[in-house]
Amino acid sequence: MEELIYTQAQQDFLRALAAALPSERVRLGRESLQPYECDGLSVLCELPLCVVLPQDREEVQTILRLCQRFQVAVVPRGAGTGLSGGARPVAGAVLLSLARMNRVLSIDPENRTARVQPGVRNLAISEAARPHGFYYAPDPSSQIACSIGGNVAENSGGVHCLKYGLTVHNVLALEVLTADGEILHLGGLAPDLPGYDLLALFIGSEGLLGIVVEVTVRLLPVPENTIVLLAAFASVCTAADAVSAIIAAGVIPAGLEMMDRLAIQAAEDFVHAGYPRDAAAILLCELDGGEAELGQRVEQVEGILRDQGADSIRIARDPDTRALLWKGRKAAFPAVGRMAPDYYCMDGTIPRCRLAEVLEQIEKWSAEYGLAVANVFHAGDGNLHPLILYDANLPGQIAAAESFGQRILALCVEVGGSITGEHGVGVEKLDSMCVQFSAAELETMHRIKAAFDPDGRLNPGKAVPTLHRCAELGAMHVHAGALPFPELERF
Repeated sequence: MEELIYTQAQQDFLRALAAALPSERVRLGRESLQPYECDGLSVLCELPLCVVLPQDREEVQTILRLCQRFQVAVVPRGAGTGLSGGARPVAGAVLLSLARMNRVLSIDPENRTARVQPGVRNLAISEAARPHGFYYAPDPSSQIACSIGGNVAENSGGVHCLKYGLTVHNVLALEVLTADGEILHLGGLAPDLPGYDLLALFIGSEGLLGIVVEVTVRLLPVPENTIVLLAAFASVCTAADAVSAIIAAGVIPAGLEMMDRLAIQAAEDFVHAGYPRDAAAILLCELDGGEAELGQRVEQVEGILRDQGADSIRIARDPDTRALLWKGRKAAFPAVGRMAPDYYCMDGTIPRCRLAEVLEQIEKWSAEYGLAVANVFHAGDGNLHPLILYDANLPGQIAAAESFGQRILALCVEVGGSITGEHGVGVEKLDSMCVQFSAAELETMHRIKAAFDPDGRLNPGKAVPTLHRCAELGAMHVHAGALPFPELERF
């Protein structure tokens, strides 16, 4: 196997790193680095200079201070389940894995909080809180594997974000290290704090502003009762209209998910959840609350679904049946992966009232490109996840899938939505950021980045495109040689 070649400066840095940390914290060599060459967006791969696996805040500080001294870039990584390339290594940079910082530090039932390290798995928080009668609400499909630090970086959502909010609504405090190792304490248990809301700024910042080393999350009581309705529809548009009708009636379900025929069949073949294979689309609607209130809500939603043309409605009241229905939905991504050699997972958000027309346009483009699409998404908050099926071994199919995906994201912006709902921008959606934001808005983002990371060493090249890049794409009217803020050119 070909040996990696280091410059003299890199050799000096690696020697200093080896002297400062136990040997098991540092990984070198092609074979050791390859497992870290990408995140869930596996079409983009790169080997880092090295991988470091600190076990506490002090070791993270040591690493950051050495990187500052030697001017080495740092790419933070959680569990590597992200789907936008946000944790993809950068050549010559340290990949800082927080996976070993995985302790639940405390559960406080009285204040309904949990204090955890960033490498703790999302699901592990609820498992630790359940004996006290509580759980952590945001639940991405990858919750069995994804880390809370990664959730903070991407502002992750999940099935239950419609009623209970995204990560930003459920994190109370962060302990963060800046690029030079300085400690910042953001947020707190008080209902409101003076000054700028830096907590919200850091959540969703994709590792560009600092390294999260501790998270305090809000815990919620486990619902008294929960019921899931599965409604089958003869058309995708009818199912989409039913979503709007439920919300318009003043009902906020705990979860409201939609899957089309291709996704239904893939999930059913994989999980055997009892989904109707002949349906054009299904809705999974979860309602929770007290018994009296829940009974009225179920009756109300069942009536709305029938009025909207549901062919059949199944009501799951027992925990095992509910869990199986949700297992099918949460396994939809890997299930669809069995239908084609590759798929491109998109992530955009649109107003609920535009669901039907956007899905119709995606279907037309599917025929135009000759690429099948399975739609799986958080219908209640308009968060789309079209899965574009393709074969990377066939000439032109990768390019076609990417072109198809860019058109979907542009359509999301056109109808008043966003290029991402929960997967983040990473490197995948850099060009689409030029469609979503003006030059002035991107300039502001770069200035914020410069305030926290003046040397631009934290996760470089991610999340916010350069103004030059947007100008070259023709997406903005910015003269490439005349940026209003010269200090931004290095970004």
